[in-house]
Order: sequence, then C-alpha cells, then structure tokens
Amino acid sequence: MTYRALFLDIDGTILQPDHTYTPSTQEAIRQAKEAGLEVFLCTGRPFVDIQKLTTDFEITSSITYNGAYALYQDDVIFNAPMKKEDVEKMVAIAGQSESELVLYTTENNYFTSLSNPHVEDFNEVFQLYQNKLFTTDVADKIVSASAINVAKDQVKDFEITDDYHLTKVNVPHASESYDVLRASVNKGVAIKQMLQHLNISPSEIIAFGDGMNDKEMLQFAGTGIAMGNADARLMEYADFQTTSVTDSGIFNGLKKLGLVN
Repeated sequence: MTYRALFLDIDGTILQPDHTYTPSTQEAIRQAKEAGLEVFLCTGRPFVDIQKLTTDFEITSSITYNGAYALYQDDVIFNAPMKKEDVEKMVAIAGQSESELVLYTTENNYFTSLSNPHVEDFNEVFQLYQNKLFTTDVADKIVSASAINVAKDQVKDFEITDDYHLTKVNVPHASESYDVLRASVNKGVAIKQMLQHLNISPSEIIAFGDGMNDKEMLQFAGTGIAMGNADARLMEYADFQTTSVTDSGIFNGLKKLGLVN
C-alpha cells in the first residue's frame, strides 16, 4: 500500500496526560515525513493554541476545531462557522444551568465565564491561552464549541438540532466537558475537503485518534488506527488498535504498516 498523508489527533494521541510527547512520537513523525507523507495535525484544539506543536514537529498544515477550520500551509481550505442563532441559543442554555461554554473563533477562545473554577480547570488541562469573555458581537464568528461542567441529563439540552451532538472529551480532568460536534462539520468532512484539494485518495491516508470526535476521521481514512488508550466505542471504526500514547502508540502503529523502523 502506498500512503501519501498522515492525520494525527493531539490529546491522547500525540500528547500524553502530562502534555508531553515521547521521543518515539517525534521520531515517527520525522520518518513519516522523510518517507514523503504529508503530515497534518487534526484536533479539536484551537488553531491559535497548537503553534508550539507545529513548530516542534515542523508541521505546516492542520485541521482544527474538530474539522471546522482546515489549513494547507498558508491556504484556508475549509472554514465553517456555526450559525449565529445556534450559538446564542447554546449560550442561553448554559446561562440557565451551572454549565459554561468555550466558543472558539480562529483568533480567540471566548468563555461564558473566565473565573468559574470549572473553566479554570479546563484551561489548566488543555492549556488554552488566547482567552476572552464571550460577547454577542462575535456570535457569527464561532467555528466550534466545548461545554464544561455538564451533567449527563443536561447533554441533550445542548443538542439543539439534529446536526449537533455532544461527545465527552477523552481526557481525564475534574470537570465533565464535552465537544460540541456537528454531523455536517467534523474531522472526516474536513479531511475530505483537504484530499480533494491535494488530489489524494482516502485509501492513501492514515489517521490516528483516541476519542469519539475522531470517529468520522477513522471511518474516512483508508487506514484508521485507534490508540491503546482510546474510548472503547471508537474501536468499531478503526482498522486496528495500536499501543497507548504513553507506550509509543504512533510509532508502533506506523511500524506495523512498515513506515518506520
């Protein structure tokens, strides 16, 4: 099999729970690039907060905000903001409960509160820095969202249309948080747009992930690989499971495919 591109989730795939990555991960990415593969970060994280990783790994292309924003080098390939009325409705729902929202634009992360302890916990875990208090004048610029401190019986409240569903973030921390995902906009949709731009077939790509926000990505990829620490429900969408993020998961997955040594 000839592979031309590699798509990598970040949290739980590249990054370990302590926010570090193993030398084997860096070596795996180096060898993949040396073999001629285009390497992409493909994450729910904001574009503005992945710049250290793009520098460390010398990766110039990315899909961020769970598929809502895709860059190939300096070119925007895909940009899909949420509807303003949907954003405003979710903010109102959060305001009627003890939940908080982080609403992402391509430049900043807008929180419904900056002082709430659950927000502080979320920021400590995910190391977000470009943070501001949400105001309605940016409601039409929101590309993605996360809901923080959401009780299980409140999840459905945020699923305001059939397009939206919440998926629990697969990173342990004190506050229950969920990615607000859209059926019409996800990692798989963004990768499809990217491949059309680059004239690459889905059969020619590899994708690694660990959370249910990676489901569409693994389904779409010719070879979808679940990390050893992945959400158990993700396995049915993967071609195989590698070792965990703390046990050279990316390196071992690519080694199984004969791409690193």
